[in-house]
Amino acid sequence: MRLFLDNTTSPYLARAVAVLEEGSDRLQVTHLREKFASNTPDIVWINALGTEKDWVIISGDLRITRNAAEREAWRESGLTAFFLKNAWASQQFWLFASRFLAWWPRIVAQARMAPRGKGFFVPFSGQRFEDVS
Repeated sequence: MRLFLDNTTSPYLARAVAVLEEGSDRLQVTHLREKFASNTPDIVWINALGTEKDWVIISGDLRITRNAAEREAWRESGLTAFFLKNAWASQQFWLFASRFLAWWPRIVAQARMAPRGKGFFVPFSGQRFEDVS
């Protein structure tokens, strides 16, 4: 399984998670900047990942769930997605990183169980995923 973190997550955190995952469960963790230019529009990278089929998106960009064109691109891509709720954006790096790492095993487990194309909100302080409807 390949997990893709967009620009709402630090590329350094993505790299740290990738290193932590080395040798376990054959997970690949990739930050947007490793695969695309940093200013690549959401619709472009979503469509590109959708053609590869096996990516899981992790994003703090809630516009993807609200903007009609971005939401349609995501839905048509068939990619499972996890969207970090608004409270994540206001956190200092180390608090964000520690909470993200705490959520990581649950995100991976949920991604393995979820049907393709399913979306989930990840709360900062809650304990459960919320479905994107």
